[in-house]
Amino acid sequence: MFGQTALGAGAGTPFGGARPQAAAPNSKAFEVESPPEDSISSLAFSPAALQQNFLIAGSWDNNVRCWEVEPTGKTVPKSMQNMDGPVLDVCWTDDGTKVMMASCDKQVKCWDLGSNQTIQVAQHDAPVKTCHWIKSPSYSCLMTGSWDKTLKFWDMRSANPIMTINLPERCYGAAVDFPMAVVITAARHLIVYQLEGKPQEFNRGETNLKYQHRCVAIMRDKKNSPTGYAVGSVEGRVAVQYVNPQSPSENFTFKCHRVNCANNTYQEIYAVNDIAFHPVHNTVATVGSDGTYSFWDKDSRIKLASSEQQDQSITRCCFNHNGQIFAYALSYDWSKGHEYYNPQKKNSIFLYPCYEDMKPRSKSTS
Repeated sequence: MFGQTALGAGAGTPFGGARPQAAAPNSKAFEVESPPEDSISSLAFSPAALQQNFLIAGSWDNNVRCWEVEPTGKTVPKSMQNMDGPVLDVCWTDDGTKVMMASCDKQVKCWDLGSNQTIQVAQHDAPVKTCHWIKSPSYSCLMTGSWDKTLKFWDMRSANPIMTINLPERCYGAAVDFPMAVVITAARHLIVYQLEGKPQEFNRGETNLKYQHRCVAIMRDKKNSPTGYAVGSVEGRVAVQYVNPQSPSENFTFKCHRVNCANNTYQEIYAVNDIAFHPVHNTVATVGSDGTYSFWDKDSRIKLASSEQQDQSITRCCFNHNGQIFAYALSYDWSKGHEYYNPQKKNSIFLYPCYEDMKPRSKSTS
């Protein structure tokens, strides 16, 4: 189904047990076995260095889980590690041997999948919102962003960061695609960093988004080099920005994750919870608090596909390294407050074979 080779053995012991299946937003999607017990905060597929597909997920239940994804779409729980607080982000090292786990306990731990052991590698003065592995020709390091208003870089051999950058506000999200990093913070700040040589600020980005930034992803040009980014807001809108646009018209915003109500007399507007660019087609996926995902062709500025609406928000999404699989997580995102929290609704992760749906197309063929 996913066009992948057979999967190898993973570290650790399986977790969880059988449980009822949730309704998928797409009938072709496969549900992941033994999902987290609380809202899902982060998803990441293994890098291209591994022939197999592995998926990791971080959750507000303090745990990070790892699954094998078989060519049939079946998932096999492999192992689980826990933090001392809710997990806010996860990432892989470029060789696929380790996973970084950022938590509300103000720490980042490194999970060695071979030994199934963890060790603390980063520390902040407030919860750590983001973690990203940077692989450059001259160095490798871990980048962490925190609500303590700092961005830190770690080589993991020292208890102290090799570099600290002060942010204008609390870090709310980040994206890394060497040699570019983009960080979004509270108060709608957006900072672009260049990572070549040593990390340093490139510019302060501005978008037409009038409400809080919620997610960010970096896009590539036809030469496969980072060229800009997309930012999603709590107001159901995405801004597509180029770092060096040839003309101002290249930068634009579009509305998404809105529901028409009462014979189109008004719209319910939902947050864009996550954005991911397809690694082959460079089209883009968005997921939202409305419980849908949508695929977009940013160059033709058209919607390629969207899912049926679910009764749970979609909190996170990601593609595997060759763009065959789209993973998305259904969880309550607390956008409607504690009054709408229903503990009977379970958290779920689905895998969808997306390669054909994500292919770009011109306006004339849409």
